[in-house]
Amino acid sequence: MIHVGVLGATGAVGQRFVQLLADHPWFHLQTLTASERSAGKPYGKVVNWRLDAPYPDNVSDIVVTPTTVESLKDCDLVFSALPADVAGPLETELVNAGIAVCSNARSHRMDPDVPLVIPEVNPDHLGLIDVQRDRGNGGFIVTNPNCSTIVLVLALAPLRPFEFHDVRAATMQAISGAGFAGVPAMDIYDNVIPYIGSEEEKIETETAKIMGTFNGSEVVPAPFRVSASCHRVPVIDGHTIAVWVDVKESVAEVKKAYATFKSPFSNLPLQPAKAVELFDQPDRPQPRLDRNRGRGMTVSVGRIREGLRFVALGHNTIRGAAGASVLNAELIYSRKYL
Repeated sequence: MIHVGVLGATGAVGQRFVQLLADHPWFHLQTLTASERSAGKPYGKVVNWRLDAPYPDNVSDIVVTPTTVESLKDCDLVFSALPADVAGPLETELVNAGIAVCSNARSHRMDPDVPLVIPEVNPDHLGLIDVQRDRGNGGFIVTNPNCSTIVLVLALAPLRPFEFHDVRAATMQAISGAGFAGVPAMDIYDNVIPYIGSEEEKIETETAKIMGTFNGSEVVPAPFRVSASCHRVPVIDGHTIAVWVDVKESVAEVKKAYATFKSPFSNLPLQPAKAVELFDQPDRPQPRLDRNRGRGMTVSVGRIREGLRFVALGHNTIRGAAGASVLNAELIYSRKYL
């Protein structure tokens, strides 16, 4: 078993990590960190469990520790659900201490030697781990993208056989993406907020890196343009994206590409049967009906029309955050980097 920890275990993404790791067949969850006011107390006494999944009782007695390198020295791998301003320096310290980090934070996503990975799309980018290790320590960082970026890129992956140069995306993002206390009720009820700080820039830059080419030492960004407009909507979980791509192939050819898309690996514990699921119904996908497909790890695509236009949907705290990071770790383990 690989001994793992979760940084920021009481927050929205941290709780998802705990849920997904509590009974994981490969990873033994042994360390949970949180703020100083929670440190020294059992997790079951300090966590306010707010997920729509049952609380895993087998983690209740784990004593929460401070978020320090010293607290994590017995871990082989840690999952970071920390805010970016805290995550950046601490993740670097962990790597320097020889610990592997799978991070949901944005701090290191665009670092040239850090892989920004969606396993079904760019598993070869894990070669950047070797670039990091050439610095002389055993630690490394692998990041997963922004929640909306993951949904968009998985929806674009089946289109790779076609030529395109321009991608435009309008997101409708769930309130859970802002954390448990992120959007005041009076701001989001009966409303749409047409701005999410730095979200558009993340989608535009991260997509190019993920779909770029790894040449053995660095990633060459993909040669197409991405333009995004991001909006917060009164949905609890599930990010929906309207997408326009300048693909010239027919709707029938595009649908065939989606229907035949397969992951480049198999038998990872959190891997869904379908990474991308195609709908023919004119009113699907929908967050309430489709966000939990594949245990929250499947991205749904529908409303494919000439143009090319379609709608994509994914669970933002599972496939878009904690689940993405755990799947990255499973791929890392299967390729013997741990």
